[in-house]
Amino acid sequence: MRYDVFFAGYGGQGVLLAGNLLSYAAIHEGKNVSFFPAYGVEKRGGAAMCTVVFADGDTGSPVVGNPSVSVLLDQLSFDKYASKVKRGGICIVNSSLVDTDGVDLPGIEIVLVPMNKVALEMGDVRMVNMVACGAYIEKTTALKRSSLEAALKKALPERNHRLIPANVKAMEAGAQVARG
Repeated sequence: MRYDVFFAGYGGQGVLLAGNLLSYAAIHEGKNVSFFPAYGVEKRGGAAMCTVVFADGDTGSPVVGNPSVSVLLDQLSFDKYASKVKRGGICIVNSSLVDTDGVDLPGIEIVLVPMNKVALEMGDVRMVNMVACGAYIEKTTALKRSSLEAALKKALPERNHRLIPANVKAMEAGAQVARG
């Protein structure tokens, strides 16, 4: 089976960490992975995006024009990329920052998750990316939660390993909201 996911937001939301985490989780499950990060020259506040492709066999190009799943964390990303999700795909949206009123994306499931709100309720807005990852694994079942938990040890620098339990809780919260 082959999966692809496109994450987009602005610098500081943890877009690249989310992509890295999913990549390590897929490797943990024995899958082949392509990870393609892209970001503006600004460290915080500029555009940030990444594509992760993982499969049992060949992954092919990490450049995906019409992703099966997009996780969009801000309005600019939603406006620019939501319509690119392929028909039958899923668009997971940070409804804390994105207004989808009046948007019609035929054949695409839009999943609204108030990621900033959930992260703030957990005590740290920097957990937006973990909430997003939880929503992704809930809606797609492409990876196991246990694989993401194991991948946190590789994706996070050792100095932040003390935050792993909080990251796991944020993923669980994102999954719960996506579950409905």
